[in-house]
Amino acid sequence: MKSVKLTEQTATDTLPKLLRRNAQKYAKRIGMREKDRGIWQSYTWRECHGHVRNFALGLAAAGFKRGDKLSVLGDNRARLYWAQVAAQALGGMSVPLYQDSIASELAYVLGHAEVSVVVAEDQEQVDKVLSIAGELPSLRLVVYDDPRGMSAYEHPLLKSFGQLEAMGAAYAKEHPGYFEREVDQGCASDIAAIAYTSGTTGRSKGALLSHGNMIATSEIFQAVEPLQLGDNWLCYLPMGWVGDMTYSLGTSMVSGACCNCPESPETVQRDLRELGPSIFLAPPRIWETMLTGLKVRAADASWLKRRVFEYFRALAGRCELLKTDGRPIPATTRLGYRLGEFFVYGPVRDQLGLRNARACLTGGAPLGADTFRFFRSFGVNLKQVYGATEACGLVSLQGDNDADPNTVGHIVPDTQVRIGERGEVEVKGPGVFVGYYKQDDATRDAITADGWLKTGDAGLVDPRGQLAIIDRAKDVGKLADGTPFAPQFIENKLKFSPFVREAVAFGDQRSFVAAMVAIDMTTVGKWAEQRSLPYTSYLDLARKPEVAQLIVQEVAKINATLPEAIQVRRIVLLNKELDADDAEITRTRKVRRGFVAEKYAPVIAALYDGSKQTQLTMDITFEDGRKSQLTSTMLVYDIAPTPAGRLAA
Repeated sequence: MKSVKLTEQTATDTLPKLLRRNAQKYAKRIGMREKDRGIWQSYTWRECHGHVRNFALGLAAAGFKRGDKLSVLGDNRARLYWAQVAAQALGGMSVPLYQDSIASELAYVLGHAEVSVVVAEDQEQVDKVLSIAGELPSLRLVVYDDPRGMSAYEHPLLKSFGQLEAMGAAYAKEHPGYFEREVDQGCASDIAAIAYTSGTTGRSKGALLSHGNMIATSEIFQAVEPLQLGDNWLCYLPMGWVGDMTYSLGTSMVSGACCNCPESPETVQRDLRELGPSIFLAPPRIWETMLTGLKVRAADASWLKRRVFEYFRALAGRCELLKTDGRPIPATTRLGYRLGEFFVYGPVRDQLGLRNARACLTGGAPLGADTFRFFRSFGVNLKQVYGATEACGLVSLQGDNDADPNTVGHIVPDTQVRIGERGEVEVKGPGVFVGYYKQDDATRDAITADGWLKTGDAGLVDPRGQLAIIDRAKDVGKLADGTPFAPQFIENKLKFSPFVREAVAFGDQRSFVAAMVAIDMTTVGKWAEQRSLPYTSYLDLARKPEVAQLIVQEVAKINATLPEAIQVRRIVLLNKELDADDAEITRTRKVRRGFVAEKYAPVIAALYDGSKQTQLTMDITFEDGRKSQLTSTMLVYDIAPTPAGRLAA
């Protein structure tokens, strides 16, 4: 019996083998959809396998061999997923990239990973790759998916996806059985992907994830949050993020769920409503944006609709707090909530595309408690998931009945967590990575002598057995008077305001908390238009005294929800949004605190030396990689330690 069991395990121990199983077992079921020109194009599991097979053989014809690396660059596209599995079928590794990366970022990752093939979505992405091709000695082939705009291109590295598939069909005739033999050679310990970290503290590191890592993590996820055959999963998250690798690619292969690629980033909300996914994963920025949109629409509604929305919103909030505290909900309140479900909560979920979602997950960064409670109160089964790139993105997950904004849930099966030195969360389990590519020193720093992964996050396990993440371990500090200070907690509070897009809080070893605030151009711009307040640009809008007054009032409201010791006392309105192109935030929108502290040193000094203004000259990067300098004067605003707050610039 043991040999039979082993055979069954080895038959599905890599992603390409799982695809083969799905093509045989679920041949006519839809495995992937992609929206193109407003129409959903469907592919069965058998068709997906056929495309992967032909493309893999085309790669083999082009010289791709075991151990080679293939990168995909673009929005979520069926062919980009197929290309990754095709490379893995030949014993290669996929190195997915962030679609909004500028050329210099691509050059680093592609060069460091020694990528030989890049599969790019369209002309824009091809242009970026060809502009740095001379810096990439390992690059032998650039394949494009979308042919629009490519007819005049002539380059020795360039081929279309269709050309590769045609080469594969010809190669199959000359080498019968080649693809099947290559797939059979794969094993769980082979490296499936190199996932580059977000790089909050410096250069990104390439985490080596094996097929065993990805499949085990997907199986664990399916055990705690069943994603079933035929379920719909929306694939819109950056392909370079480990969350997409695990939850879109890995979990769909394990469960047989259908991956659905939206037409473009601009149509995600509309496509989400059309699709109505079974389970939905979104980082905090998406939930914050959804909430901001709801608030804006409510503010624009008629007086009656606005009053109805606010009434039922407040009632839902009271119900959620009572449930969280374990207290009974009065009968009249329950009746009111049922009415709210008919008039407000159900229609809102439907508008967001979440009416059919059994569960909605948030991860990648902390989500503010107020935002979390808002969606829970409206009947969205929102739960927090915690993971790390080096652990395939899954360490803990909240249950349906124990979701708590202050924790990230119970540790998932087959995974262990302990709290190490300085309160750092350490993990051991089947999803923990093999190591960093070409960075042995970094690998030794990340893994303890007894084999535990150091996540870099400070946390604790509460009496209920739930994991709570406080902040990045290196960022947790104390005010000068010894009051504990966790900047992310303050920042998430500030970002609950629809007028605040980003915030960076300071306070470690300081006498008070201060913050740099980036306004939300959309909501603040709409607010200004309603008041006939003219503006020409982000910089012009952020410098308006009326806007400063608005933000100070918003911060004062938020201060009223904070202990007095950690209330924000001074703020600066930034002259531009924090931008990944300028290395101020990562591609997953995490603040690069060390870099920001250095770049904005004059601003931070002004926040604490009593200055009323400061001048800052900084480099800015445009989307095409060009650089320029921006010089501007930024005003510092005091906020009185009272709920009312006042402007004192």
